[in-house]
Amino acid sequence: MLEELKKQVVRIAQEADRTGLCKHKSGNFSIRDKETGYVVVTPSGVDREELTYHDICVVDLEASVIEIETKVRPTSELLMHLQVYKTRPDIFAMAHTHSRFATSFAVIKKEIPAIIYECANFGLKDGVVPVAKYGRPGTRALSDSVIEPIKRSDIILLEKHGVVAVDKDPKEALLKAHYVEELAEIYYRTLMLNGGKEPDAFTAKELEEWKYPSEIKL
Repeated sequence: MLEELKKQVVRIAQEADRTGLCKHKSGNFSIRDKETGYVVVTPSGVDREELTYHDICVVDLEASVIEIETKVRPTSELLMHLQVYKTRPDIFAMAHTHSRFATSFAVIKKEIPAIIYECANFGLKDGVVPVAKYGRPGTRALSDSVIEPIKRSDIILLEKHGVVAVDKDPKEALLKAHYVEELAEIYYRTLMLNGGKEPDAFTAKELEEWKYPSEIKL
């Protein structure tokens, strides 16, 4: 069932591991099928070098398991994935990573401002990458914590935990997870160079007004 989506999830999870967004079995990834509404999601505790599409779990939005081929369980953070899909019916893919710079800001509950214009691609309705308040992993508290911030941004930080990035396309969700890590590193280095003083940042209005140049004749 949903083999192509399962294979996509495996590729994304393994790329995240290879590029350092997640290490040591941390992080999890999912895709929601547009036709059935089912979610394919990575399992708990499987080394991504050994992960195959047979290990990917299929669940519905109420957390009922529809299909598991091997002796695995869905990620313990499944409720968070499902809550994101319920809150944002416009998105179909989610990447949850533990990248170092972004997670460092999550630890101190620090929003990341839109200091580079690439943030126009993040859906930042308030001009910042917001932080969801702490909830213990695997609990309703965690899944409830993402509801409001994910309405305001395609990328959010989880207090003392990591990053969530969403998109309609699985590759784009992973790309956003990469982008926020780059943004976090740039922000950190800027603060160091600036003696801890906050840099100027773009407003949400400025980010929203970007358009493809009309002068380019297609």
